[in-house]
Amino acid sequence: MTRTSRFRTEWFAGAAQARRDLLAGLVVALALIPEAIGFALISGVDPGVGLYASVAIAIAIALLGGRPGMISAATAAVAVVVTPLVREHGVQYLFAATVLMGLIQAAAGLARVDLLMQFVSRSVITGFVNALAILIFLAQLPQLTGVTWHTYAMVAAGLAIIYLFPRVTKAVPSPLVAILVLAAVGIGFGLPVRTVGDMGSLPTGLPGFALPEVPLTFETLRIILPYSLTMAAVGLLESLLTAQIVDDMTDTDSDKRRECLGQGGANIVSALVGGMGGCAMIGQSVINVTSGGRTRLSTFAAGVILLVLLAALGPWVGQIPMPALVAVMVMVSIGTFSWTSIPNLRRHPPTSSVVMLVTVAVVVATRDLAQGVLAGVLLSGIFFAAKVQRMFAVRRVLSADGGTATYHVSGEIFFASVQRFTRALRVEGEAPAVVIDVSAAHFWDISGVGALDKVVAQLRRDGRAVEVVGYNAASAALVDRFALHDKTGVETGAVPH
Repeated sequence: MTRTSRFRTEWFAGAAQARRDLLAGLVVALALIPEAIGFALISGVDPGVGLYASVAIAIAIALLGGRPGMISAATAAVAVVVTPLVREHGVQYLFAATVLMGLIQAAAGLARVDLLMQFVSRSVITGFVNALAILIFLAQLPQLTGVTWHTYAMVAAGLAIIYLFPRVTKAVPSPLVAILVLAAVGIGFGLPVRTVGDMGSLPTGLPGFALPEVPLTFETLRIILPYSLTMAAVGLLESLLTAQIVDDMTDTDSDKRRECLGQGGANIVSALVGGMGGCAMIGQSVINVTSGGRTRLSTFAAGVILLVLLAALGPWVGQIPMPALVAVMVMVSIGTFSWTSIPNLRRHPPTSSVVMLVTVAVVVATRDLAQGVLAGVLLSGIFFAAKVQRMFAVRRVLSADGGTATYHVSGEIFFASVQRFTRALRVEGEAPAVVIDVSAAHFWDISGVGALDKVVAQLRRDGRAVEVVGYNAASAALVDRFALHDKTGVETGAVPH
């Protein structure tokens, strides 16, 4: 693909798509404001730190990232990590930790950490999506408690507009229509509902460039490094999983390695303009995609429009009723949840369903995406090892004269199957010679080699002649290198011992 065609695909795919991208960016920008304020408050910093982070990260990731149409900004996953750092050392150490976070993420991209995504099963991704949908919904509940009936009426009206307006026309994203209509009603009639301004003061003016004001010492590094490592890991995990979800939603591929590098660069830019760390946001990414955003222009527009709203229209933005944004986020929650996963609980293998449910449960219980995904990946690995270790069999054949017992081994010999291997080769009868045929088996690790050592040693102590035949090339190399009994000396064929 030439540079021109790549630019058109990633930035400007025609006038009609550009219009959809700009409108989608406007919807995302409006939805980012209350969340960025909330995340800043979670971290214990001024709302401007979260808002300027969302501006900087969205613009930077549009230029540097590997997934067109995905939205990155300040996030709760990163915010909760840095709360102790801000409380104990101040906001400048947050900026320094965010710079180091970006450097670690860039290094991870160069080291191809993105390849680890191939070990995340579909069940884990489904659990991740469902857990995020639940968390997005739960995050709206504080806006629905202790309020007047006007709030519930506006949320219901907003959802009605979001789902019914597309039947009239799809030229304008229905979430944008809902926000504008409810804002006009709320402001025009002076309804007693919470507004964006109630969440915190909006900053005025443009962010400025500044280096973190911290001592450049090993003591500073000791303080910020644990936080930076955690922020980098959580940010990359959420970003790569969100990129995969957007890939599936748009039926397109993304450059995960470039996304890692882009996330690192975006977080460095954020810190240098007085922002906190962030990563990809599945909620805003779903808003963008469902509103028609597909290219980098939509992400770039979200950042630029958010900056304009803060710098020039702050007082008006502060009057937007929160029920309008709650309705949009409820729509995101409904659209994000994988509803087919419920009937699939009965159709899919029980192990897959358990992995999905455990991932959801851990994420929702801990509010920590990393812990949930880690639990799902570990459980998937355990179930896979258990399944593979059962793919093992030993068949005993006695020669006509009864002098030789041949054991035909088939399947995978590794740490999870060594007990079955050693039990199956407990030689019975009085045959003085034993042949172990491994032509249909494969030795994967030193645990398997150690099991073979144990079997051979036991048979020799019993006074039997032992012959191992049929190693494939990889197994022979492993045995030659690590076995304690006689080396094979060959790659395949009969191997006398």
